[in-house]
Amino acid sequence: MNQTILITTSTHLEGYKIKKHLGLVRGITVRSRSILGNMAGGFMTIFGGRSAIYTELCEKAREESLQLLIEHAQQMGANAIINMRYDANEVMNGLTEVLAYGTAVYVEQLPE
Repeated sequence: MNQTILITTSTHLEGYKIKKHLGLVRGITVRSRSILGNMAGGFMTIFGGRSAIYTELCEKAREESLQLLIEHAQQMGANAIINMRYDANEVMNGLTEVLAYGTAVYVEQLPE
């Protein structure tokens, strides 16, 4: 089921008509950094600046939660997700939850 799915943070899609609301969809992941990664990240914070190690961890977590969101929407028969958002919480020290969520919809393109 690897079809293209439209995703927007808006409540509608320009040029498309929502034919059916299918409900809430979400993708959730919980990620942690290894002990070595935490040590390297800790050393980077001493000197300040951008932390490439933690940036990579956050980006991977967002991408994973997005892919899970898309899979959930496709399982429901959606071809689009509207009002998409991310949320992140620290579950415990060093363990972060990233949630991607939105509304699964079925849309049809409007004639030009």
